[in-house]
Amino acid sequence: MTQGAGQGPDVRTATLRDFRVPAYVHEAVPAHPGPGSTESPGEPEGYTPTQRDLPVINRGDTVQVQVQPMPEPPAAPAGDEFGPLYVVGDVHGYLSELVAALQEKGLIDEDGAWSAGNARLWFLGDFTDRGPDGIGVIDLVMRLSAEAAAAGGYCKALMGNHELLLLGAKRFGDTPVNSGAGTATFQAAWLLNGGQKTDMERLEDHHLQWMARLDAMEEADGHLLVHSDTTAYLDYGDSIEAVNDTVRETLTRNDADECWDLFRKFTKRFAFRDEEAGPAAVRELLDVYGGSRIVHGHSPIPYLLGDVGSEDEEDGGGPVIEGPHVYAGGLAVAMDGGVTMAGKLLVQQLPLDS
Repeated sequence: MTQGAGQGPDVRTATLRDFRVPAYVHEAVPAHPGPGSTESPGEPEGYTPTQRDLPVINRGDTVQVQVQPMPEPPAAPAGDEFGPLYVVGDVHGYLSELVAALQEKGLIDEDGAWSAGNARLWFLGDFTDRGPDGIGVIDLVMRLSAEAAAAGGYCKALMGNHELLLLGAKRFGDTPVNSGAGTATFQAAWLLNGGQKTDMERLEDHHLQWMARLDAMEEADGHLLVHSDTTAYLDYGDSIEAVNDTVRETLTRNDADECWDLFRKFTKRFAFRDEEAGPAAVRELLDVYGGSRIVHGHSPIPYLLGDVGSEDEEDGGGPVIEGPHVYAGGLAVAMDGGVTMAGKLLVQQLPLDS
């Protein structure tokens, strides 16, 4: 699945055949088995989001980064004081595409500054890896957060599995973790999944602090916003606040195996795709956390549509993605347009018409 690992900022690989998904992600995923169950829904025994028997890469001492507590932001204005709501799918380092998409929606001006007044903007996670400038993407989102707040709106972001992966690679390096399928390390997994050496070189403490404090889920105007199309969130709490607190506490403890398990669960996908089990899985999450529809990134829409091409197919053979994909009986909205595979970086105003 590695795409452009170690390439400089001027390299952009945009092919269907280079964005490979392991066989397990195409399996139907049943609804979450419920509290107390030890089953792992929808994954084969010994599942790991990386290949088996990953080598331990000897890079020297492990880097440990302590997450320092930061002051809580000021209370947000009442909902009726805000403007329209927008969401952004997976960016994966494609900064120029992100800027163009935000400008097209009138959210930023030609200089890249916030221009949407009291509008609300949510990023659904996965800012880095595979693309050329993940740190540039994070810098832009951080700056827009301050500018939007000053204008009476907000720009916020959720935790994606690639934020967990980059944090793990920086903190734990090549320290072996209990993957359940042989020796694995965050460093090897990060490189396998498109980690860019230029991102690692430019990563600073304030980027790490920002990523470690991201929420895992939120609700806005009846939309339950998450990164991954999985029911694994149920393992971390029975409310939005509890899930977010548990994820942050897990990262604060700085335990490699705990962080790996969190990354592994956030990497699960396709829980909502099955025609029968999918809507039930969505309803289970909505019943616990609230909202009337889930909006997520993580799984590229071409894979959800089952039209992914093959390794031998020429570039451009996949489906044309023009907008979000509504499925699971209208209960789920997929926002990953597949920018890493010659698709489209999606920015969408909610609610959708359909």
